[in-house]
Amino acid sequence: MRILLVLALLTGLAHAGDWNSAVLEAVRSMPSGGGYSATTDASARLRASASALGDNLSVHPAVAQPSYCSGATFLVLLKVIARAQETGAIQLQPSALEAVEPAMQRDGEGVWGRWNANGPGTARLFYELGLGPNFTDWSAARPGDFLKIFWRDAVGADEHGHSVVYLGTETRNGVEYVHFWSSNKPAGYGEKTVPKSKVIRALFSRLERPERLAMATALPHTDSYLASLLSRDSSFREACRMTGAK
Repeated sequence: MRILLVLALLTGLAHAGDWNSAVLEAVRSMPSGGGYSATTDASARLRASASALGDNLSVHPAVAQPSYCSGATFLVLLKVIARAQETGAIQLQPSALEAVEPAMQRDGEGVWGRWNANGPGTARLFYELGLGPNFTDWSAARPGDFLKIFWRDAVGADEHGHSVVYLGTETRNGVEYVHFWSSNKPAGYGEKTVPKSKVIRALFSRLERPERLAMATALPHTDSYLASLLSRDSSFREACRMTGAK
């Protein structure tokens, strides 16, 4: 019985690692550059870059240029979903695929409106759908985890943050650095390295059960917590509580 339990745990870890690999594969397939912009035109280009076509999800990140950080990481998620759908690794109904399309949604509305929200938007979506764990421990992080960086100790209306795919850390000349991929100012899609000391708070989300996106159609239209962060400040403690972060 003990051996079976160990094997089950190892299988679960391998499955989680496979999805991290899938995220990294999606990152490698993304275009480079294209410029950074968070304008309404950039959002329109994001919406035009992905669409559900029956049982398939069509994703063309090159259309979404210039880009911005949350849009870039969301397209990585969509590329993972599209590839998994093509290979039969997951099977989502057309209604679920339509639910994950980038849309004109305010913070907290639908799937995209949750991902794009102030505060722990991505982590809140992971928590609501059970897509995988959220955590704050750097030592537990692995390349391919989604990461919300907080550049200041503020969550919500007064925050300054960045949505990225975590690629790892390294130490150079005694200084620890964080390496990540996103749409970064001013160049757009690409990798970036910053001193870890600049990251005031970090909230990781690990994709382990993308098939749970099948429940996207059952989400409440609006998540009131995320919607409230358009006009109020939260706290990192509250953000962790609302996302089940360890």
